[in-house]
Amino acid sequence: MTHDLEKALRGISGILVTPYDRQGEIAPDRLIPVIDRALGAGVHMPVVNGNTGEFYTLTTDEACTMVREVAAMVDSRAPLLAGVGRGIRDACRLAEASAEAGAAALMIHQPPDPFVSPRGTVAYVEKVAKAGGGLPVMLYLRNDAIGTDNIKALCDLPGVKGVKWATPNPLKLATAIAACDPSIVWVGGLAEVWAPPLYAVGARGFTSGLINVWPERSVAIHAALDEGDYEKANTLIAGMRAFEDIRAEELNGTNVTGVKAALQALGQDCGPTRPPSAWPLTDAQQVKLDTFLETNGLI
Repeated sequence: MTHDLEKALRGISGILVTPYDRQGEIAPDRLIPVIDRALGAGVHMPVVNGNTGEFYTLTTDEACTMVREVAAMVDSRAPLLAGVGRGIRDACRLAEASAEAGAAALMIHQPPDPFVSPRGTVAYVEKVAKAGGGLPVMLYLRNDAIGTDNIKALCDLPGVKGVKWATPNPLKLATAIAACDPSIVWVGGLAEVWAPPLYAVGARGFTSGLINVWPERSVAIHAALDEGDYEKANTLIAGMRAFEDIRAEELNGTNVTGVKAALQALGQDCGPTRPPSAWPLTDAQQVKLDTFLETNGLI
């Protein structure tokens, strides 16, 4: 089945968790009900090997397995966005595996190397994209300190179709949008809470970890934003903000913890998180989560 990638990029990029079994090994099959519910609710593009998927705790072998297994579970019902990154050789290997698995596009994580350079990042993206066999690319930008000129250089690379903007700087986003090819899709990369201000300066679509737990609310927020109804979107966001507040605690160290704890409460156990993520929630955090889930009729 052929999918409209640009339309999907402008939708919800749903970042899937990585499930583990009792021995701590990846257990992809536990994602089946999560994926089915998300796609049934209308989530536009599932994402494997993203940060909500604990990408940096996975071995490259595990990440390759996850993209193959998730592609089979999605089974062409939606375009699959595959996260790739880390050292250049690991990133290229994972890009190759993602293309072979049938991913629709690559999401290239911004290199976390302490000595990363802007021009080195351009070379990195070029090599990873080439390894992906020409798959379209979404850049994952978590640090906008590289400046507008360097962001433009990245966006000018062949195959770059979108940018996941994951910094809380709407004005810098507006400047980047103005400087780059108008065909680039700028995706709000800070989930639902930040979607309205990023939409206001030109972003379209957003990433979401909430889709693992409550995809219907994510879809409703997206619909409101697409209609330009910021009041409705903000009201819907207010109703799920407690969940994002829990995820933001401990320097964002409970980001995935909150999602996996919620899945456990919903009877869809995807295991714990791996260090250095926090696990489990503290008693106080768990009370907040239980209250959120009960208030919204999720449990």
